[in-house]
Amino acid sequence: MTKPTRTIAAATATAALAVTVLTALPATAAEAPQGGPGRLAWSACQGQADPRQQCADLSVPLDYRDPHGARITVAVSRIATAKPGLRHGVLLIVPGGPGDNGLDRPSAAVKRLPQSVLDRFDLVGFDPRGVGRSTPVSCGLDHADLAWVKLRPWPAADGSTDGNVTGGHRFADACARNGGPVLRSISTANEARDIDSVRRALGERKLSAWGTSYGTYAGAVYATMFPGRTDRIVLDSNDDPDPTRVGRGWLAAFGQGAEDRFPDFARWAASPDNPDRVADTPEEVRPLFLDLAARLDRAPLPWPGANPAQLDGNGLRETMLQSLYADARFPDLARLMLVGLGRRPLPVPVLPPDEVMQNHIAASAGTLCNDVAWPADPSAYTKDVAADRAARPLTAGMPVNVMPCAFWPYAPAEPPVKVTGRGPANVLMVQNLRDPATPYSGALKLRAAFGERARMVTVDSGGHDAYLANGNACGDAAVTDYLVTGRRPAGDVFCPAG
Repeated sequence: MTKPTRTIAAATATAALAVTVLTALPATAAEAPQGGPGRLAWSACQGQADPRQQCADLSVPLDYRDPHGARITVAVSRIATAKPGLRHGVLLIVPGGPGDNGLDRPSAAVKRLPQSVLDRFDLVGFDPRGVGRSTPVSCGLDHADLAWVKLRPWPAADGSTDGNVTGGHRFADACARNGGPVLRSISTANEARDIDSVRRALGERKLSAWGTSYGTYAGAVYATMFPGRTDRIVLDSNDDPDPTRVGRGWLAAFGQGAEDRFPDFARWAASPDNPDRVADTPEEVRPLFLDLAARLDRAPLPWPGANPAQLDGNGLRETMLQSLYADARFPDLARLMLVGLGRRPLPVPVLPPDEVMQNHIAASAGTLCNDVAWPADPSAYTKDVAADRAARPLTAGMPVNVMPCAFWPYAPAEPPVKVTGRGPANVLMVQNLRDPATPYSGALKLRAAFGERARMVTVDSGGHDAYLANGNACGDAAVTDYLVTGRRPAGDVFCPAG
């Protein structure tokens, strides 16, 4: 999950049936008029995109089982290589989330990628169905339910899940009233089908892709459903592909991810030359954080303009998770801890527009809840939360708590995809050892699912995102070399820190 939520559970059919159903549908859809070379009408992009980036709208089926029925729009973008003579093909950037925008990813990537990669690929981005400038969705939630702290199911201060059950029902009911057919159509399998529609519209026989966070699962599903249409696949910060849990497993992974990553923050937060230092030694930081969270549970601080208008223990915990994504975010958590210690004032809150949050939350929930059915019995979550709070107090039981998916009004339209090793040996995974959102333990499971189709580059680093994110020359070189030459390492690679 690159950012706000991640969650889901229980598969409904055998793995063999899942593969049969999911690979049969695209063949039928391919017979429909999906566009082809020249069918994308490129024009200048709106907003702050790089001036080289072009945008276009692609019409795709709302339901690939009814390819001649209702259609929706997927917004697509590209920055063409400046050296057509060296061009190898298209590198599609698959965004995370789920529910993240991707249209302007080429504009961001062109500033980071080595010139050798830029020379060989057109960079292509897209907003997944339901997101941003694609045909959008919204559940019409109340403003209070758009708070960052509501995007993950933090239990009450005493561990009670009653508020999560009530809020989950309210959320699911709003989506049933307001989400419409587009929300019902959102799933990872349909994202993979949309990706293949993009490939056809671009006139490409095969597609290379760079997926991050949830984009690794979407990329893995695409590589499983359309193996013969894949070229060079890079998966960065990898999700556990367990088809019996999917997003429910991703949410649970935050418990281990926070434990793996927090020591990095503790060392930084106790550094003597740190202007945001919170403790004298790294060993003091964890108990200080837990004490401050418990104190704010008992006595929240008023925070005018924030949503909600107070800083409580869960607000501190949510900031902790978001701060662990990158070393550059560590000051956000340290400064809020200093607020709790009475040494800093509360910062001026900065809130994203409600319409942006409405869209992101609805699209995220659509994926998480439509991919697979969740257990509906609240008592099972209550028991899990109590055990997890004791085992992993940093995350206070949130990773195993109930989500709106437990009360979702729609049954999954098809079984989840089971990622397998069938297909070309063209997948390169890259993974930090201490990733708070997609931990190393889950990446190992995706590596095992791919078998000889994949190689994995493991980087001794912390944070979410590995390629070009940590200044690790070994890891970056391995990925760049694969994209430029198509040659993977002979075996899995371990890259030491630095």
